[in-house]
Amino acid sequence: MVGCLAVASLVGVGRRTVTTMLVNCGRQFRDWSGAYRLFSHRRFEPGAFFDVARRAVEEFVGEGEPLVGAIDDTLIRRGGRKTEAVAYRRDPLGPPFHTNLVLGQRVLQLSVALPFGDGRVRMVPVDFVVLPSVRKPRKNAPEGHWAAYRRHKRACSLPAMSVERLRVLRQALDGDPGGRARRLVVVGDGGFTNGRILRNLPDRTVFIGRVRSDAKLYHLPKAGREGRRGRRRIYGPPAPTPEELRTDATVPWRTARVWAAGRWHDFRYKSVAPVRWRACSGKCLFRLVVIAPLGYRPRKGSRLLYRKAAYLMCTDPDLPVEKLIQWYVWRWDIEVNFRDEKTLLGVGDAQVRTPGSVERVPALIVASYALLLVAAARAYGPAGRAGELPLPKWSRRSSCRRRATTSELIRAMRMELWGRALGVENLSHFEHQTTRWSKSPENPLHLPSAVIYAPP
Repeated sequence: MVGCLAVASLVGVGRRTVTTMLVNCGRQFRDWSGAYRLFSHRRFEPGAFFDVARRAVEEFVGEGEPLVGAIDDTLIRRGGRKTEAVAYRRDPLGPPFHTNLVLGQRVLQLSVALPFGDGRVRMVPVDFVVLPSVRKPRKNAPEGHWAAYRRHKRACSLPAMSVERLRVLRQALDGDPGGRARRLVVVGDGGFTNGRILRNLPDRTVFIGRVRSDAKLYHLPKAGREGRRGRRRIYGPPAPTPEELRTDATVPWRTARVWAAGRWHDFRYKSVAPVRWRACSGKCLFRLVVIAPLGYRPRKGSRLLYRKAAYLMCTDPDLPVEKLIQWYVWRWDIEVNFRDEKTLLGVGDAQVRTPGSVERVPALIVASYALLLVAAARAYGPAGRAGELPLPKWSRRSSCRRRATTSELIRAMRMELWGRALGVENLSHFEHQTTRWSKSPENPLHLPSAVIYAPP
């Protein structure tokens, strides 16, 4: 049944509720309670699906090359304040001048990069968990309840859960043949670049993340103090802050060639290494990289505008800067994963309330999405373009896209599953030009194209 529901979550039509997936499987006239018990009683582990996707990605990674991943959290809107892990949270899409609160679940996802071999990648999800929401006790509750609440809140915080999922991924990678020799590189945004995560990284794991422009950094102490009394020094003289390094005219800009936004770019950067950061209690050595603001024009002929500068910290001072910047640019593709999961696959549509169902229904949908991406890479190459189904008329100009979209992969999967049942082998017989009419003729609906091209 798990396989049927996984396929239905991809090719089905309508909201991704459990009953809708059963209808898309053709099981609407059978007992439906078993499907709900499958999730609520925790009778399957989504990690088994994610392990298959991760091992498939490793087949495309070269021997000795690190496995590059991205970590990020997002908000899935849900209704029902008594549903597990649902609480009022800040709306990230709200205006900057006003804070909006919405009901939703906070989820944490890890994706790994499936390389194309020419600088391009596609991020494939390999882990997906719902962050629990800790209920605050009453004001007059005993002190023991408040102490337990504080401990539970700290254990369920985003840094603690991030470290736990990174350790699970590192252990799964070590279990593969030759996995212990492969390093894990994790890229995150500023919310993950903190001491609680950087101090507790697993072995053979490198972290790259954004840092504040006014972060207080220090050089290494000078050698030759062994004969003096007192503790051994950890911090040397203060290093320039990221913003001071950017504006320092005595430090020259360097250039790194990086693939981003569909073509190669020359990024200007400054770097200093090794440095220490007090947020990690002096236990880690870092490389600071400052990327100059990129200029762009909103339209042809308009004045040149500039984006903000980026300040990156890496836990491996010896890592080449060009690779560091390229891997950080790859991080954006996890945002594409979130968009596809929310808008196309309906993660969060299922109307379930039990803790097991709340955790496993969205995880099954995300795992099915990951298997779809790796299956397309195996069948059609890393870019994953089937090329069998003609694009809609309004997509003709975008036929030069570098890789297949999720909607195209879903249509190709529908064609393979439903094409013979609908009596068609391909849809290439559609005419490209039609006769102009003063009034639109009443043409009969074409069922195969309507079903295969229906929005997910």
